[in-house]
Amino acid sequence: MSKNKLRKFAELAALPNTYQNFNVQEPGSLTDHEGNQADLKGQWQEKHFKNNNPIVLELACGRGEYALQLGRAFPDKNFIGVDIKGARIWKGATIATKENLTNIAFLRIRIEQIDYYFDKDEISEIWITFPDPFLRKSKSQKRLTSARFIALYQKILKKDGFVHLKTDDPTLYEFTLETLEEDKNCNLLYSNNDIYSGDLFTPELEYKTYYEAMHLENGKKIKY
Repeated sequence: MSKNKLRKFAELAALPNTYQNFNVQEPGSLTDHEGNQADLKGQWQEKHFKNNNPIVLELACGRGEYALQLGRAFPDKNFIGVDIKGARIWKGATIATKENLTNIAFLRIRIEQIDYYFDKDEISEIWITFPDPFLRKSKSQKRLTSARFIALYQKILKKDGFVHLKTDDPTLYEFTLETLEEDKNCNLLYSNNDIYSGDLFTPELEYKTYYEAMHLENGKKIKY
């Protein structure tokens, strides 16, 4: 591991807006910036955010660009960026700390274990922004909109909660539509295979990640 990555991991561990699971064999186990065990399931509003504002997740958040933009725009909501890559989370967590964005936190865990970290009805919305599409059919169950993951989201979302997908990949987009059509517990409210061709369905769509800007420059259509 490079010295730069080691430095980022050390700095990440000391940030008060970040919680990490260091052992996937113990899902639900979290360590805070002081090295203590943090029991936050069902208590994120009370113990971390210190308010009753709704909680929004950004899954596979990478550097947390979307969570940061949403957090700045909507101070009356709490945002948690979730990813397994510590060196990536470090960027967003550092920026949020410097800007004193107390409504943004980061969680370093495996997403397939997410129901160990949030309680029933604890989450209001989930954003999935430009995830790995896992294009090989043999890996389709790794897609964050597969039936396997949708079932996990249903465990933690409020009854009227939303899941948003933003992607440039047509395979993932079509796969998601098919998955939702087969799930009787889901209602598809809106879909668009070229969101910037007209008025945006929701204002949050105007925010762009680094990769989205790059995809647009390359002429790709953004789907929602």
